[in-house]
Amino acid sequence: MFYYLLKYVLLGPLLRLVFRPRIEGLEHVPAEGAAIIAGNHLSFSDHFLMPAILKRRITFLAKAEYFTGPGVKGRLTAFFFRSAGQIPVDRSGKDAGQAAIREGLGVLSKDELLGIYPEGTRSHDGRLYKGKVGVAVMALKAGVPVVPCAMIGTFEAQPPGKVIPNIHPVAIRFGEPLDFSRYEGMENEKAVLRAITDEIMYAILSLSEQEYVDRYAADVKAEETAARQRKLRRAPRG
Repeated sequence: MFYYLLKYVLLGPLLRLVFRPRIEGLEHVPAEGAAIIAGNHLSFSDHFLMPAILKRRITFLAKAEYFTGPGVKGRLTAFFFRSAGQIPVDRSGKDAGQAAIREGLGVLSKDELLGIYPEGTRSHDGRLYKGKVGVAVMALKAGVPVVPCAMIGTFEAQPPGKVIPNIHPVAIRFGEPLDFSRYEGMENEKAVLRAITDEIMYAILSLSEQEYVDRYAADVKAEETAARQRKLRRAPRG
């Protein structure tokens, strides 16, 4: 119930007023039945913008850190994510991927829309990064279409670390559903999962027109963080 209060009364109208999103290809989102909406992830606001413009309810797999933050800000963030029907997923440990897949399949089994960011994390520089294969596993196991989606302009509107969004044009593009039924029963074939994931990422790239990086975003972030720390350690102390 509170999901729809947020969508139509509290948060949805505010997001439309602030971002004034241009919507393209909404007809590609199935009116009923299970489907995966796979998109790029540029901003914290992505979690709320897409649910605000979709006619159907969508559930995202969100990182558990959004639900466990300290202080008033942490509690408010957790409240909004829970109220929006988002599912916390612990991304630490070797079983994290399997836990996310189980949660995602649970949503799809109820003929609902599942939102997922195949990159696994927000882009820290606006580029599109290599997708993880969990989206392919879920698509094959559930036997559902994947609708590619591109958020455009949300990085400029609310880049990492920005709390109050900038006034910047935003667009949300949906592509034609991708059907992977030809790979039915092959969800344990690594090459197949990689091919499906790459096809999904290419569809997102075609919609978003971002620069593509054939590496995982988390690895690039970790390397850049380590490089900054080394630079700080080498810097002369006055």
